[in-house]
Amino acid sequence: MKVTIRDGEPVERAIKRFKRKVEQAGVIKEVRKREHFVKPSVEKKLKKRAAIARARKRARQGDS
Repeated sequence: MKVTIRDGEPVERAIKRFKRKVEQAGVIKEVRKREHFVKPSVEKKLKKRAAIARARKRARQGDS
């Protein structure tokens, strides 16, 4: 990520733009994801649980 400071722009504002760019690019999320190795079988199980939870949530929202 790269942010150039414009003429007369406070450094704090440039830092804020930098943080926003990093957040939008998903860099922090990716780093946290790669912090620890997750076995493929565990990853598959977690994805399945998340899918079930999403389905339950959609079913609850459809009832009301």
